Amino acid sequence: MFDGYDSCSEDTSSSSSSEESEEEVAPLPSNLPIIKNNGQVYTYPDGKSGMATCEMCGMVGVRDAFYSKTKRFCSVSCSRSYSSNSKKASILARLQVTGKPPTKKAKVLQKQPLVAKLAAYAQYQATLQNQAKTKAGNSAVSVEGFSWGNYINSNSFIAAPVACFKHAPMGTCWGDISENVRIEVPNTDCSLPTKVFWIAGIIKLAGYNALLRYEGFENDSSLDFWCNICGSDIHPVGWCAASGKPLVPPRTVQHKYTNWKAFLVKRLTGAKTLPPDFSQKVSESMQYPFKPCMRVEVVDKRHLCRTRVAVVESVIGGRLRLVYEESEDRTDDFWCHMHSPLIHHIGWSRSIGHRFKRSDITKKQDGHFDTPPHLFAKVKEVDQSGEWFKEGMKLEAIDPLNLSTICVATIRKVLADGFLMIGIDGSEAADGSDWFCYHATSPSIFPVGFCEINMIELTPPRGYTKLPFKWFDYLRETGSIAAPVKLFNKDVPNHGFRVGMKLEAVDLMEPRLICVATVTRIIHRLLRIHFDGWEEEYDQWVDCESPDLYPVGWCQLTGYQLQPPASQSSRESQSASSKQKKKAKSQQYKGHKKKRKMPVGKKPVSLSSLPMTGGVRRSFSGDEELTPPPYRTLPAQTALEAFPPPSTSREFRPSLKTGIEEMTSS
Repeated sequence: MFDGYDSCSEDTSSSSSSEESEEEVAPLPSNLPIIKNNGQVYTYPDGKSGMATCEMCGMVGVRDAFYSKTKRFCSVSCSRSYSSNSKKASILARLQVTGKPPTKKAKVLQKQPLVAKLAAYAQYQATLQNQAKTKAGNSAVSVEGFSWGNYINSNSFIAAPVACFKHAPMGTCWGDISENVRIEVPNTDCSLPTKVFWIAGIIKLAGYNALLRYEGFENDSSLDFWCNICGSDIHPVGWCAASGKPLVPPRTVQHKYTNWKAFLVKRLTGAKTLPPDFSQKVSESMQYPFKPCMRVEVVDKRHLCRTRVAVVESVIGGRLRLVYEESEDRTDDFWCHMHSPLIHHIGWSRSIGHRFKRSDITKKQDGHFDTPPHLFAKVKEVDQSGEWFKEGMKLEAIDPLNLSTICVATIRKVLADGFLMIGIDGSEAADGSDWFCYHATSPSIFPVGFCEINMIELTPPRGYTKLPFKWFDYLRETGSIAAPVKLFNKDVPNHGFRVGMKLEAVDLMEPRLICVATVTRIIHRLLRIHFDGWEEEYDQWVDCESPDLYPVGWCQLTGYQLQPPASQSSRESQSASSKQKKKAKSQQYKGHKKKRKMPVGKKPVSLSSLPMTGGVRRSFSGDEELTPPPYRTLPAQTALEAFPPPSTSREFRPSLKTGIEEMTSS
């Protein structure tokens, strides 16, 4: 385990001396930098060389930085020149560096005055390079403007564990990675221009990110730093020894111990580290079966009641950018995760009786192919032969176009394989074109009375004036019945989420965006997600197993852009702009619902939350469509503003039978 440290402390000068030297050479001073022919400077903490001499040009450098397994040459060019047996080239090269002919075995002796001069010049060049890197790093920080580490440290936040996200990389094999686990990481507290490593311990975990402290600093937090545990430079203890990489103590604590090997033995005995195949597991968990050019069926963002064919344009961390097949300029797209319930295999709509828009493209484009059905998320099989959902039954459902609300809803059509077409009472288009599809086991539909029992504000039908809303009265007035409670999904997994935990969440009203977010409420498996820096009216109800939730650090790991919290000034500016637009809209579309505003830096909303009545339908895009699907017409109702969500919760009582028994007694 500690061979990596030995490689930078033991004397290996035998590789840089000759058995047939023409003269003796005095040992180099311990504080003299050792140089390589490219001008880089190398130093070691104990003054021992650990160096080698190039057998071609005679340059002296760190043995581990030399080329080839035998460490005989400083570069590829020297190795090739030597193998060509060109005596003339060898002599000229050595004369250019040392000023004297080579020895019989073509090994040049060190000339201390020349080495010292070159070392001084190399040190100067290295200093300039480090200053340039520092300036570049500072400018990068100012451009990004957001750091999860600083955000969590300054506010003492807690992040949701990686194990809460089964669909995310390492979500099912995170294991017992926790505080005090030791790892080998690059040592940034040194003057070496080449990458060296040292051992650090995990002080705090936040998703994929960890706050680390180098061994030897004990209670000193001055050089603590955050990094992504799944990064390519993070390794288990022992990796350096196996890879022949040197372990170099940080410069700040270099003087604290004379025997660093003994220190490491004492500190690491009994300590935990990453599994030896950790990096392999990370790599495997980031391999995704969906590939560009695959064809899928996906919800039509302009007609929620139907699906269309789309083609996978790109895959980032399991998230798919889908381009509708008929989009000529490839800008008509839709973002979702590969496990999203909104995408299906080709032929799915026909198999269950779902509405489908046939493509004007009669022939598949070259290179496009249908996605294998087994790649899509599986739904739980249900038995529809006995008591089952029926058209007209009432229930409560999350409005997919206004995810901060749970609304009074009605089953409009029963499809095959347990799928249901549902409409939001009072907000449906006259032709029913904004009905949406949920599976019977979906965690987004609830029995009558769910909101009242859990102290969630239920959004009544628009135009319903008999307030406060009572299910018993509403069912009697409409001549409806409540869907049986036993038909709903009652499974509540041990998800691990807690109120206040931080995470990265998709803004489902603009699904290309992933934002800094917080869990603010937990009702069984239902989570209320708040986007940091924005008002509560933009919160979203999301299932605990939703593929649109990710651990802290997911965007950094996958290369996806993270939207930082909105500042107060940005919110005020956006709010003022939204008020002006809202006033103008109200004159044009009288009775429309308040439009969702977006954080600064986001493009205008393409997933509209404008519930409409009459002949104008709601859609993900906000566009109006003229060709309705062949569904029976429903009566339109007038508008009514939705109620704001509450901030309290109480336990769900699974003994609820009809959903209205408790209300009848009140």
